[in-house]
Amino acid sequence: MNKAMNMTVLLGALAAVSNAGSLSVSTYDDLSEAYYGQEFHYNGVTYNQVNNVHGVFPDGNTFEPGSGVNGLGDEIIVENATLLYNDFPGWGSANNALTFGSSYVVGDNLSLGAISTVTMTLDSVADFASLEMAYYENGPWGGIVYHLDAFMGGSVVASDSFSISDLGGRDNLAFATLSVDGAEFDSLQLYATFGNDYTAPRILVDNLTINSVPAPSAMALLGLGAMGATRRRRN
Repeated sequence: MNKAMNMTVLLGALAAVSNAGSLSVSTYDDLSEAYYGQEFHYNGVTYNQVNNVHGVFPDGNTFEPGSGVNGLGDEIIVENATLLYNDFPGWGSANNALTFGSSYVVGDNLSLGAISTVTMTLDSVADFASLEMAYYENGPWGGIVYHLDAFMGGSVVASDSFSISDLGGRDNLAFATLSVDGAEFDSLQLYATFGNDYTAPRILVDNLTINSVPAPSAMALLGLGAMGATRRRRN
């Protein structure tokens, strides 16, 4: 094989490695139902900055950051949602889900915790993320917008969002998926707004899916090592 062919094979191999990803899915099913504090690391993701903003409910009432008298609560919670999975087996992965706020229901019954915002910092750079959500629509929640933003070095590089149905009447359980791709990112923020303000609908999260990509530094070392081997063959 001549030198030109060697280089072609090398570049092809490097491209294949750089395009390869490592897919992980956080189901939370191996965890106990419990409070997990204000910061929690699980399956390559650190969850923190929960409900740390001021906000307004659609009815005009306000809330404060944290867990004070007028706060939403800032705990990360694993909730046993067996009864929900029994009724909606096509959603998520039974039997645990992630929620936020200040409380949960012990056992197979469940509650959907309040969320204004949560940050998810990734152990590795990724190029795709998605999460499944259970939430309430209509009733007092109509018109709220859920957002998922992807950040790289503190700047938004991709985003997804949807508006909660506003048909009036009694609220009901609904399901949706948010996803981001098309760019590399190192953290995610899930949050909710009503108009120009943060707000606080209810939520369960399951099957957070992340596609991690090889670190550029590792790729650079691989490339340099391969080029060095090529040079040695030339001598």
